[in-house]
Amino acid sequence: MSSQDQRQVKTICPYCGVGCGIKVLEGDEPGEMRFMPWADAPVNEGSICIKGGAATQVVDHEDRLTDPLIKEDGEFREATWEEAYDLIVDEMERIREEYEPDAMGFFGSSKTMNEENYLLQKLARRYGTNNVDNCTRMCHASTVWALRTSLGAGAMTNSMADLEEAADIFWIQGANPGEQHPIANSQYFRQAVLEGATVIQVDPHANKTTKSFQIDETDRHMHLQLKPGTDIPLLNVVIKTILERHEEDPDAGWIDEDFIEERTEGFEHLKETLADFDKEAAAEECGVPLEDIELAAEKYAMANNAAIFTGMGMSQHTCGVDNVQNEINLALITGNVGRPGTGVNPLRGQNNVQGTCDVGAMPNVLPGYQLVDDDEARESVEEEWGFEVPPEPGLTNVEISNAIGDSVHGLYVMGENPVMSEPDANEAIERIENELEFLCVQDIFMTETAEYADVVLPATTWAERGGTVTNTDRRVQRMRGVHKGHENTKHDLEIICEVGTRLFGEGFDFDDAEEVFEELRQVCPIMYGMTYDSLGEEGLHWPCYEPGDEGDQFLYEESFDTENGLGQIEGVRHQPPKEVPDEEYPLVLTTARLEEHYNTGTMSRRSPTLSRQHPENFVDVHPNDAARYGIEDGDYVKVKSRRGEITVKAQVTEAIKEGVIWTTPHFAAASANVLTNNVLDERAKIPEDKAAAAEIEVGVEPTQAEPADD
Repeated sequence: MSSQDQRQVKTICPYCGVGCGIKVLEGDEPGEMRFMPWADAPVNEGSICIKGGAATQVVDHEDRLTDPLIKEDGEFREATWEEAYDLIVDEMERIREEYEPDAMGFFGSSKTMNEENYLLQKLARRYGTNNVDNCTRMCHASTVWALRTSLGAGAMTNSMADLEEAADIFWIQGANPGEQHPIANSQYFRQAVLEGATVIQVDPHANKTTKSFQIDETDRHMHLQLKPGTDIPLLNVVIKTILERHEEDPDAGWIDEDFIEERTEGFEHLKETLADFDKEAAAEECGVPLEDIELAAEKYAMANNAAIFTGMGMSQHTCGVDNVQNEINLALITGNVGRPGTGVNPLRGQNNVQGTCDVGAMPNVLPGYQLVDDDEARESVEEEWGFEVPPEPGLTNVEISNAIGDSVHGLYVMGENPVMSEPDANEAIERIENELEFLCVQDIFMTETAEYADVVLPATTWAERGGTVTNTDRRVQRMRGVHKGHENTKHDLEIICEVGTRLFGEGFDFDDAEEVFEELRQVCPIMYGMTYDSLGEEGLHWPCYEPGDEGDQFLYEESFDTENGLGQIEGVRHQPPKEVPDEEYPLVLTTARLEEHYNTGTMSRRSPTLSRQHPENFVDVHPNDAARYGIEDGDYVKVKSRRGEITVKAQVTEAIKEGVIWTTPHFAAASANVLTNNVLDERAKIPEDKAAAAEIEVGVEPTQAEPADD
């Protein structure tokens, strides 16, 4: 293939939220393309992880959807786009007339772009409902809630660049950047460590982050291996230790009294909450030696600049909001917010989970996190859109799923796979299959959810279209696409515009993503100052309130974006998981992602490179538990909870604590979400995927599909 036959574009990796730049090289055959490094990409400077390097493998995969499909008599048939659009419009109009607008639910996608998610939430609200959500509900909704309520914005307070340059301590709790954000780990964390920074990792599972910093008992780095669901008591030990040491030596700098006095409120409530707190009992509850927690507290408090990183290990609990609030408490009492190298920083797991929330694909907020029930905010958006927005928040995606057959009768799913991502997945399948009247799915593959659809729309992949995405540190970047590989596929944006136009006649007539972005910035204050030209190749960190703004690498230098400008401190108490071990289910099940795979595996399981290391699911079992059950490394076992069971290979390892087992959600044949508990944080409505009671049965035969040959 000669160079003149090739077209090369700079775009953004479609996997995790780090936002690495890559190049896609297009060949002379439709769909033929390959990965190329982008040497001066702003985030990763040419480095790439295994997922990014393999990203193009799925673009022309043999499983690609290439034509619309309509289900008739239980079987799919190929259809024209006209037939598909007619069916969608007829069914959506029927449901609205027969029931009410809230009888429809809409799922946006953190794998699609800002413009597409913006249009989907606009479509839902024009239809008359706020029942629109995205997969942040499964991973970071509690983080968004706590950060927005206590500091002002539901996003990282700092940027990766300023953290690398300025942080002395990285407190990483419930996150595993070595596996889930490899370039952030190698390019930012490791560089800071080489220059003297210390890592304190708090996680039930020893993992690639643990190994990458050689965390052991003799090193300056620490791994606090707590029991799942005990993050609040561990942080309360940390905070009470800091308060006690301050009382003993007020001049040593254990807390920042001036910062607390001038820039926060609620400190007295925190002290009252911890007045009768028993550190020794809490440390025993966590399964971590008290002296280790106290040493970690000292390292954090005595640092010049300490940065907290948080992940799904903190958020996926029924006390997820309080988990994150306690991280905020720790940062605020030590003054570690509002300057480089500090803050509370969620590591986003998908390439656009931050942006999908930013543009309003959530039931309680409009673009820019303007509250739906705020009359002034809603009216300003209505003025631009030309229609009224329902004033009451809608249902979250889990609530939508739970309401199927009751108040919800139709579902429009763009690029998501709730059959695998919902907790208690067997029950979710039962509702979707037997009680949902209409399901429309637009995706690039026949996902496990699409199998139950009435109409399936073939979308283009990330590499075939343009738009913007927002990475984990609020950097909005442009994606650029090459030509479509399959003629009859359509861009998600094009599909939504057509459906919206057919339903409503106006408001969805856009020629391209840039035109959509121009409307988005009019209703999204944090992005108003951005244009495609100003984004260029570097991108911009929001907020950009006015044209010409260069964005903020860190937030809250002078005040917080709360109602009174003060950071909110709030003492919290331990709340055990809703389901704890008992005689019938004596183990604690927890879950997490693998470096080589991604969410429900729709893309990663179809990549030969990514499937090679882990072609099937497995469960980590501590050697003492393995001995008690009679399990040898490599045996197949049945993992059971009150909701279902999966058959997986056992991996006997000391990486997990005794009494705890660990598995993943990536594999359709044996997904962890068959087992997880469908209970929610009361405020953020996020499910408790990180702790459930479980049991193991031995002496079973494998049931997972054999991996395809490479």
